[in-house]
Amino acid sequence: MQIVVRFLVACAVALAAAPAPVAAQTIRIGLQEDPDRLDPAQGGTFVGRIVFAALCDKLIDVDAKLNYRPQLASEWGWNEDGKALTLKLRPGVIFHDGTALDAEAVKANLDRYRTADYSRRKGETKSIANVAVVDPTTVRIELSEPDAPLLSVLADRAGMMLSPKALAGAGENIANQPICAGPFRFVERVAQQKITLQRFDRYWDAARIHFDQVVFQPMPDTTVRTANLLSGGLELVERLQPTDLRQLKQNKRVKIAASTALAYNTISININHGQRASESVLAKDPRVREALELSLDRQALMQVVFDGEFIATNQPHAVESPWYITGRPVPARNLARARQLLADAGVMRPSFTLSVPNSPLESHVAQVVQSMASEAGFDMKIEVLEANTLTANATRGNYEAALVIWSGRADPDGNISIWLACDGFLNWGKHCNRQLDTHLAAARRTTDRARRLAEYAAAAGIYLDDRAHIFLYNYKWLWGIAEKIEGFLPHPDGIIRLQDVRFRP
Repeated sequence: MQIVVRFLVACAVALAAAPAPVAAQTIRIGLQEDPDRLDPAQGGTFVGRIVFAALCDKLIDVDAKLNYRPQLASEWGWNEDGKALTLKLRPGVIFHDGTALDAEAVKANLDRYRTADYSRRKGETKSIANVAVVDPTTVRIELSEPDAPLLSVLADRAGMMLSPKALAGAGENIANQPICAGPFRFVERVAQQKITLQRFDRYWDAARIHFDQVVFQPMPDTTVRTANLLSGGLELVERLQPTDLRQLKQNKRVKIAASTALAYNTISININHGQRASESVLAKDPRVREALELSLDRQALMQVVFDGEFIATNQPHAVESPWYITGRPVPARNLARARQLLADAGVMRPSFTLSVPNSPLESHVAQVVQSMASEAGFDMKIEVLEANTLTANATRGNYEAALVIWSGRADPDGNISIWLACDGFLNWGKHCNRQLDTHLAAARRTTDRARRLAEYAAAAGIYLDDRAHIFLYNYKWLWGIAEKIEGFLPHPDGIIRLQDVRFRP
């Protein structure tokens, strides 16, 4: 009854606060949080990738089956030793400021991603030794060693192209006025309220774009997002709450789209980053981290919080993924073993703080984890933070443990190395195991699937014992769509692509 009352109250609030009618060809999209910096070199949030999909085309994209497909690059190919990738650029593409996208522009962008002091893409592009301009429409990326995941990297932020002219003028402040080559150009941003983009009439694929304007609105409360969808205040929302599905499926004003996700949630543990790590009981003894994992019943967590819609996992892949290491399955809950491990470590009532984003869903997950962990003897406190604040704190090492999402990548390396390699760009807790890095590097140097899987199995044997991360579950992406919208195609990466999306005639 309390849930029903809360939902009705939220509906009433949404109706009362609904904005005045907007132009007929404006689509309003509800996001779970406000993105961080709107610069692909500096951004790190998942919702930032959703905004970038409308703003900044990439060299390569992935389709709904995770196959690579052309975007700004019309074709590409590896040389025989796998140490060079040559890309042919789509002719006639221009940036939002009218300058041409050519090979020099691609070189300028890739060089920025791999060398700029402020770039968070350095780890992803570290194999790039040189970017050579072959001719105005041809670029050759020369590598220090073979790098199988590079296509996946170029299908994400490091493949997003910005105007070199704008970059020369703005530098790292480009986030305030990003100028890209995507279907929509930047208009304005009001922090925590909205990001407005306007259709770019000279977009190379303009025939597939049917809205004049896109307005992204951050709404951390899933109930409020859903209420705004039902009231007509939004046309599209991401990450519906699974417990709302039954009700929404009965409402003719909305449609549900779903896709098994690459995304997962994990508990990042600060192992060796600053004072918080030096004082944390979780960092001092791996037996305490093992006890924490054994206190958890992931399957029960899926039922209680997600109505069984999400998928329990203990690895950075879903259990049905071809990259899942079947020899290390999801461990069963074992409270007796957890208590014994704490006794062996000499800590009978270990206390720590779990930082979580200010989303009702993540808060509910944290509460269930807190309850389970307490039965093993843990005293877990919950710290609820705005998503960007949590990320900023974690980046500085100002955390003990954090519940975080990774949106997932088509290549397995992009789901592991970012957190766990010594130089991983999201290695907040400064976990570093050189043997693990050796296996991850070996997997990157070959395109042979069996050899890669063997290296990832060896890597899993290390990181699953280190427990710098305790992986919890994979998402099912759930989008709510106004009935008047057609053409939306769900993707397992969770990114909203507006090509071919339109209002019904």
